[in-house]
Amino acid sequence: MNSRDAKRVLETALICASQPLPLRDMRVLFADELGPDTLRVLLDELSREWVDRGVELVALASGWRLQSRPEMRE
Repeated sequence: MNSRDAKRVLETALICASQPLPLRDMRVLFADELGPDTLRVLLDELSREWVDRGVELVALASGWRLQSRPEMRE
């Protein structure tokens, strides 16, 4: 799977998730074919791609999630 397709899978999972997704749950999406380092690189790329949007990708202690940017919460 190329990185573009992998990012689409991650983005879809993050949008549909009701709670933050830990890396171990994201690895299941790829049948453990992608390691944690590769996932982090893809998540960092996604985070940069969402910079100019109303939501941001953030890493929390419990996992990764998309959330509204602070300036959009008013």
